[in-house]
Amino acid sequence: MEAEKQLAGGSGKRTKAEHHAEFRDEIAAQQRAAREKQEGRGKRSALDRVLQLLDDSSFVELDALVRHRATQFGMGKSRPFGDGVVTGFGTVDGRKVAVFSQDFTVFGGSLGEAYAEKMIKLMDLAERYGCPIIGINDSAGARIQEGVEGLAGYGDVFFRNVRLSGVVPQISVIAGPCAGGAVYSPVMTDFTYMVEGVGRMFITGPDVIKTVTGETVDAEELGGAATHTGVSGVAHFSASDEDDLFEQVRYLLSFLPSNNLDDPPWFDPEDDPERESPELDSLVPEESNRPYDMHQVLGEMLDDGEFYEVQRAHAGNLLVGFGRLDGHPVGMVANQPSVLAGTLDIDASVKGARFVRFCDAFNIPLITFVDVPGFLPGTEQEYRGIIRHGSKLLYAYCEATVPKLTVITRKAYGGAYVVMASKHTGADFNVAWPSAEVAVMGPEAAVGLVFRRELADLESPDDRKKELVQEYEDLFASPYQAASRGYIDDVIEPRATRRWLIQALAMARQKRVATPRRKHGNIPL
Repeated sequence: MEAEKQLAGGSGKRTKAEHHAEFRDEIAAQQRAAREKQEGRGKRSALDRVLQLLDDSSFVELDALVRHRATQFGMGKSRPFGDGVVTGFGTVDGRKVAVFSQDFTVFGGSLGEAYAEKMIKLMDLAERYGCPIIGINDSAGARIQEGVEGLAGYGDVFFRNVRLSGVVPQISVIAGPCAGGAVYSPVMTDFTYMVEGVGRMFITGPDVIKTVTGETVDAEELGGAATHTGVSGVAHFSASDEDDLFEQVRYLLSFLPSNNLDDPPWFDPEDDPERESPELDSLVPEESNRPYDMHQVLGEMLDDGEFYEVQRAHAGNLLVGFGRLDGHPVGMVANQPSVLAGTLDIDASVKGARFVRFCDAFNIPLITFVDVPGFLPGTEQEYRGIIRHGSKLLYAYCEATVPKLTVITRKAYGGAYVVMASKHTGADFNVAWPSAEVAVMGPEAAVGLVFRRELADLESPDDRKKELVQEYEDLFASPYQAASRGYIDDVIEPRATRRWLIQALAMARQKRVATPRRKHGNIPL
């Protein structure tokens, strides 16, 4: 570039202002070309994505003049400004955030040495200033032309993902095809979004898979949004387009503190904290094996009925997500009786454990609604390690020191009762509805096990079995037995649950817990 040569040579033929203008003109031309390329693919440019996400006129770009220093084969004389990633700071609803956006028009968005240094610098600044970091990913992975420098760069990024974990919220956006090293960093962040039909994630692409294993699969089926939000659980949210996606990211941030030392943001509520919900009194069916939708319960509890569900398409037998109570953000965890009867399986346990640990790391109180008959039985679950994976949720609840409030709506059986934020795992306040059943197992199974021989000797055991089931329900399966032991603080009318939660949360919000000195625990991964 002529401007660069004259600046280096100091010819004196042009003023510094003219040199500066020439640099800026070339950067602007590069941005226009990138915008045109991306628009031809139906996508925004890297810079335009940042501007779409942030508040108007708030973006301050860093390292726009950085260029790669590689001389290896295949790169020719191309040395674009920014080296394929836009980095900087801005605001979302007036709150400071750090953001990077990968540019697929520069070497396929691949990561090289200078590129990695830009990301590392941004991540270090986010840690120093205590603000969330949002990564917009659109990258083919490590830059082949730079060899080991790209691998080293990814290692440095991964190290900071771990260092920042639990310190500032990390959010990833998958806005294009991401492969190899480009998917490891997003999966280590707290929440991952994908653009439907555009965003893709895989370690190895369809061509490599076909060569190695003989399997034929297209890129969307292998790594699209439906696959990762529904099947693998790698991604947490999907959106129909980038406008919807960035609006969702902004909404998520409204529930989160800027860092682990701050409290979550409070909004002046319009919903009456004394509001009752009479319809809840008749929501739970009399028949204990009939399903109902726990979404209705959560909608009645939360301010204005707003529940931002996390991983909605994955492990639907356990609901997790964010809402507000009297203006304060809370994390909601609830069994879903309409999916697998609300049992806990491997996917639900892992999903719940990760969410509980996130809320605990960022001072977000946990509200748990329980209707769980137990862990899902079967050889498939046992062979895959339900014992180990199920204990992740148990570990997460035991480890969490944020306020923990629990409501038992119906079934709370066996080990699953203990796992789901019981008093025994450190919950602060626990209540039950009159429809609750707290026991080692369901009445039918318990009677069949305990009185197996007696019933087998009877010619007509049905009447006797009904008597024993009723006796078991009266003695063990009602919430009053647990309440008499202090394991449940009260049995309340369903309609009054929202008011009870708000009052209990006001007390528990000042909670302080002393924990043993240790480097970290050893969660059963």
